[in-house]
Amino acid sequence: MTLKTIILLGATAIFIACSSPNTDIATNATKEIKVWGNCEMCKETIEASLKVPGVIKADWNVDSKILRISFDSTIINSDQIAKNIASVGYDNDIYKGNNAAYSELHECCQYERK
Repeated sequence: MTLKTIILLGATAIFIACSSPNTDIATNATKEIKVWGNCEMCKETIEASLKVPGVIKADWNVDSKILRISFDSTIINSDQIAKNIASVGYDNDIYKGNNAAYSELHECCQYERK
């Protein structure tokens, strides 16, 4: 919250703006998570699982299997992000993908599970 005060001194107005200490703290975080998958369809599914409040950007690289995420840590955390990915069938550094969701993935998206 920003407090604003206008002080009138004769014909001169003095404007004072004060910021609460919490308003200027950056809450954006970035993280990289390894996510198993094979193709561009995997990329679409993985990234779509992160179209949720708090996720600013998600970009999964097909070759490196690395997902780079930018998110607002006051709305979502990296654990919830990993759970979202697992819920659509993709194993990642933190969680194993949901078995039922994995079995529903297109044949080319069914990567070799560890």
